[in-house]
Amino acid sequence: MVGLLLRIFVKNYKNISEPDVRRNYGILCGIVGVFLNLLLSGTKAAAGILSGSVSVIADSLNNLTDAAASITTLAGFKMSAKEPDQDHPFGHGRLEYISGLVVSFIIIVVSLQLFKSSLISIIHPEPVNASFLTAAILLLSIIVKFYMYSYNHRIAKKITSPSMEAVAKDSLGDTAATAAVLFVILITKFFPGIKIPLDGIAGLFVAGFIFVNGIQSVKETVDPLLGCKADQNFVRRIEEITLSYKPISAIHDLVIHDYGPGRLMISLHAEVPGDKDIFLLHEVIDNAESAIAREFGCSVTIHMDPVDTNNKEIGIIRDFILEKLKKIDPAISIHDLRIVPGSGHSNVVFDILRPSNCVLSESDLVLAAKTIISDYNKNYNAVVNIDNPYI
Repeated sequence: MVGLLLRIFVKNYKNISEPDVRRNYGILCGIVGVFLNLLLSGTKAAAGILSGSVSVIADSLNNLTDAAASITTLAGFKMSAKEPDQDHPFGHGRLEYISGLVVSFIIIVVSLQLFKSSLISIIHPEPVNASFLTAAILLLSIIVKFYMYSYNHRIAKKITSPSMEAVAKDSLGDTAATAAVLFVILITKFFPGIKIPLDGIAGLFVAGFIFVNGIQSVKETVDPLLGCKADQNFVRRIEEITLSYKPISAIHDLVIHDYGPGRLMISLHAEVPGDKDIFLLHEVIDNAESAIAREFGCSVTIHMDPVDTNNKEIGIIRDFILEKLKKIDPAISIHDLRIVPGSGHSNVVFDILRPSNCVLSESDLVLAAKTIISDYNKNYNAVVNIDNPYI
């Protein structure tokens, strides 16, 4: 159904790299989510009142808050699409992440309310008037909720939306929770003599399941707000595009700033031969920037690092340094190595990319590098800068 609606109401629906298309995906899914959740909430509320089941009523309340979560997601997509302004030069894309965080908190609050009502039902159990109509409504709800999980999850992956993935996880949790409630209703129907407060126990299960989903959703929506590690496939693709423009030989210091979907800013250093025409190299860098920007719809800045390719001594020193440093940590790498001659001694200048879990601190790693250079040649002095990985 959602696929058909996308084809009808979203112009150029296949072109998801376009911000307007992506936004319309989110808006349409939010509208469908509001409608389905309100429908489920109303039918479950009626079934819960007729049967006197606290777990069914709790499930109905959960669907009502799901509708509120869908409205929040819908608002997030609308507001995040606002153009940059004087106060927000990088746009409003992170509002989508914030809306996902709000949805996550709604999920957690609902779980706590359900836990309270279920605990009361266990302490003061009430008889449940189970019926096949109630069971049929719950079965229909399971089918609808799993469908909602499927389309939200699929589209969240397609347009890379943490807020939609939070809604998808909530729907999956609802599917399992409603299945538990249905199980209790059927047990109550066929075994009316059971004295265990199964209704309240099922309510606790629902509350726990929803709470866990809420915590997971908080993490997934907070990570991009704090700045998380970039996807390695994304990083490799950036490297592939850049290195396809010769004579660029290597890249380093890649930094990816995420200001929300469609608001990426990328900067990196590209190594080029220092003896080539500067105007030619500048054109190559411009072309690489344009290629990355076209593929990912982002802003790109590439810093050009000239490398002395004619000095064989640089290659020998590089291999010597790496051999020694990799005994400290195999993940260590170096870049921007150059030799600056002086009257008393020569400086060997380079950067070390220090892994986040390196056994040596930054200061100890600098001392180790200085010792390595001194062992290579007493007339060389190491000038070392430590880089920390951002990707």
